[in-house]
Amino acid sequence: MNRRRPRPAPPGCVHIIGGRWRGSRLAVPALPGLRPTPQRLRQTLFDWLAPVIEGARVLDAFAGSGALGLEALSRGARAAVFFERDRAQAHALESDLVRLHADGGRVRCVDALHALAAPAPEPFDVVFVDPPFAAGVWTQAAALLAAGGWLAAGAWVYVEAGVDAAWDAPADWRVHRQRETGAVRGTLFHVAVT
Repeated sequence: MNRRRPRPAPPGCVHIIGGRWRGSRLAVPALPGLRPTPQRLRQTLFDWLAPVIEGARVLDAFAGSGALGLEALSRGARAAVFFERDRAQAHALESDLVRLHADGGRVRCVDALHALAAPAPEPFDVVFVDPPFAAGVWTQAAALLAAGGWLAAGAWVYVEAGVDAAWDAPADWRVHRQRETGAVRGTLFHVAVT
């Protein structure tokens, strides 16, 4: 059987890899620290999340290209909120949501740490924490998520960091799965129900 291989994305572009928008392209602008999740790691992550993504409320806290939140919507998440501090990229994300007819997506042009420091308007079932590696804000972001009511009972939190990055997760976050791809480590935590 001869299977056609998908054409690789051109530089500055990633594809949604599953769900109703599979194959849709997302532009990746040249922003400092913007580094989309590698495709292989993104596939692994959504394989891990397959049992819980349908109907989930998702927060893409450091959205960048929006690939993680859009992938979640493509695979059946009920709603996704994107925090993106770069105004031009926030507008690009809004355009992607319109182009894909993604009624469940909402973009907030805001610094993620500033937004997370405020009480959550509602809790999320799945949260993606993938900040620019040079910022080193994993511990701070995790503490704000845990303290501000951002996490639903039994939430799942995906954190992407460099393999050498040292940071502290809240005590009730249990490592569910972890994978390293090149210089990137992706860890999926399950928040213990208290």
